[in-house]
Amino acid sequence: MTSQSSSPGRPILIDTDPGLDDAIALLLTFGSPELDLRGITTVAGNVPVDLTTRNALQICELAGRTDIPVHAGCARPLLRQLETAESVHGDNGLADVPLPDPTLKPRPGHAVDFLIDTVLATPGITVCLLGPMTNLAVALIKEPRIAANIGSVVAMAGSFFAGGNSAPALEFNMQVDPHAAHVVMTAGLDVTLAPLDLTHSVLTTDAQLARVAKLPGRIGRAALAWLSFYGAHDRKKYGTPGGPLHDPCVIAWLLRPDLFSGKRVAVDIDLKSDLVPGMTVMDWWGTTGKSPNAMVLNRADVDGFYDLLFERIGALAAAIQ
Repeated sequence: MTSQSSSPGRPILIDTDPGLDDAIALLLTFGSPELDLRGITTVAGNVPVDLTTRNALQICELAGRTDIPVHAGCARPLLRQLETAESVHGDNGLADVPLPDPTLKPRPGHAVDFLIDTVLATPGITVCLLGPMTNLAVALIKEPRIAANIGSVVAMAGSFFAGGNSAPALEFNMQVDPHAAHVVMTAGLDVTLAPLDLTHSVLTTDAQLARVAKLPGRIGRAALAWLSFYGAHDRKKYGTPGGPLHDPCVIAWLLRPDLFSGKRVAVDIDLKSDLVPGMTVMDWWGTTGKSPNAMVLNRADVDGFYDLLFERIGALAAAIQ
């Protein structure tokens, strides 16, 4: 089945490293006709890029979105060795849940070139970053003209009050490629960050998992397996009643910004520290006098978020079971 919204919607690109929360974010996107997804670009992060690309193709097929172009991107960070997160996402990045081998293939051409071509052809497009920022950084370096055409960048990235999830004071996406994050954050773009301060308040508790279990069909079964695996790891790690659901916050912000709050602050990326390269230094109280360069989200209407998530994914699941 191939389904595509007939209404134009807001044009977006998703750059991602699926990943369990990435998978849920993609399902939320597919279930939201307000968003006109022009393509998916993959990057190394949660697992190597060959697996993130395969996973993106499998998720597209699971959701019946075989019309979406998927392009494989950068296989390593700009300067660092790749760090991955199989302990969180499973060896294959999707909790080792058995899915059919994808019949889709990645489209010809590197993700960076697809990103450049799509942005130049689509003034005002929104770029959603769900993984390390490597692809967008390389695109900005290769073709600086794209900065003027990007309407906004919304990224799951960073941390301030919440500490870190992959190392002390480090959020995983920033830790993997801090130099790419520096390129993006200093490009003069309209950036919104969904950091750990926000996402660690959006917990998939037992009550939310019970709602997932009611989602029908193949999407419901996959979503329950993914979120159960993901939540078990994070519950043990953090001692919380559920696992934080990071990447879907990016998509939910586009759909319902009224569910979130935050403020514009100056954000720098630490590239010099031996302890925390990639730390997001957020001038929350305006002590430096620097001009703000990002909207940083720090609170969510959690009930409203999950209502939106299950409404959209539930409709998608029901349509293709």
